[in-house]
Amino acid sequence: MGFDVAAERYDRFMGRYSALLSPQMADLAGVTAGQRALDVGCGPGALTRELVSRLGPEAVAAVDPSEPFVAAARTRHPDVDVRLASAEALPFDADSFHAALAQLVVHFMTDPVAGLREMARVTRRGGSVTACVWDFAGGNGPISALWEAAHELDAAVVDESGMAGARQGHLVELFRVAGLTDMEEHVLQLSVTHPTFDDWWQPFTLGVGPAGQYVAALDAERRDALRNRCRAHLGPGPFVVAARAWAAVGTAA
Repeated sequence: MGFDVAAERYDRFMGRYSALLSPQMADLAGVTAGQRALDVGCGPGALTRELVSRLGPEAVAAVDPSEPFVAAARTRHPDVDVRLASAEALPFDADSFHAALAQLVVHFMTDPVAGLREMARVTRRGGSVTACVWDFAGGNGPISALWEAAHELDAAVVDESGMAGARQGHLVELFRVAGLTDMEEHVLQLSVTHPTFDDWWQPFTLGVGPAGQYVAALDAERRDALRNRCRAHLGPGPFVVAARAWAAVGTAA
């Protein structure tokens, strides 16, 4: 999925958006002092940072299947228990946490239901399991403009709109199948100002995630055509990218 890359590349590609989601995710999960929380699919540590600010490093744990991301998260948060692991096989005992959170992760899980079940397993009864995914199906992700332009140039392009949780109601369905209770769906929203078009475009050339891999696979002519189509839609800048994510919160039984 294009996440075996340097953390700094991910920061440039998605970090400026995910950092704005993290406080909303922690609020939605009801994270408060005195709890223990797990960041599932932590990446370089945007949500981890928010959890640490609320709970302290000793009360936070994090996992990610990407070795570069785990290394970066450990460097940035040396007192946090950061482990190399997938959501589907969490290396923690049952009932270890008051809250388990997955920010922009469910759609990349090999088995989303298994991953959510694991999150519920390590969460204490009555604790919260929370996840969010960009609204790619609605065309409201921060990178949706790229996929829209790609479709205009090639109708056969496979984007991220069909991935798990990327449409309204799907996260709640997955939570239900995973055995969570009292599910609620929420919308998280944010906006980021890009001073220039190149500030928005250049991170797509770093090979991060499905979008970055798609751009990297294009030859120079098709890549230039895609860049020009995106610029025609967005303008030279400055411009604001408004995005929203579908979020679900449920209770561990």
